[in-house]
Amino acid sequence: MRSVGIKTLNSKLSEYVRLAAAGETVLVTDRDRVVAEIGPPREARSPILADAMLADAVRKGWLTPALAPGSEPPRGGPPVATLSELLSELEGDRSDR
Repeated sequence: MRSVGIKTLNSKLSEYVRLAAAGETVLVTDRDRVVAEIGPPREARSPILADAMLADAVRKGWLTPALAPGSEPPRGGPPVATLSELLSELEGDRSDR
């Protein structure tokens, strides 16, 4: 494991990225305080950027993966309110304006 200051990292970034690609972790420091790490990608990470970004979005819950062909869509629960109830509530909320 190596450490590097931000100023040095800025001038020799490609060198430290090569070290990370080779499997080494580089600690980035600012005034002797570790502020970031540069390391090799996790084993589960796809080498293709778009795939990695999509997998990350699914993990964070931003996206839901598509259903497999032939599978059924998930079943929804019972409705919380009827459409007429929702519309009357909305009308009541808007009457304040």
